[in-house]
Amino acid sequence: MANIKSAKKRVITSAKKAAANKAVKTGVKTAVKKVNAAIEAGDKAAAQEALRAAESTIDKAEHKGVIPQNTASRKVSRLSAKVDKLN
Repeated sequence: MANIKSAKKRVITSAKKAAANKAVKTGVKTAVKKVNAAIEAGDKAAAQEALRAAESTIDKAEHKGVIPQNTASRKVSRLSAKVDKLN
């Protein structure tokens, strides 16, 4: 542990931010899993609904700076392509 007051504060602050970022990333992973589960089940309506929710979650994570813009775009694009392939 640091001895300087500002360094101690920085350790606490970065731990809080890391926890918040981890929660957001976990939310993104969960949303993606829900879309993939709907795709595996072959339910296009549920997949489209899950995609809409996942896209929102991914966009929020990107706007908060948790994931890069290109990563967010890539995830949404790949999920959309998978949902579009469903009959």
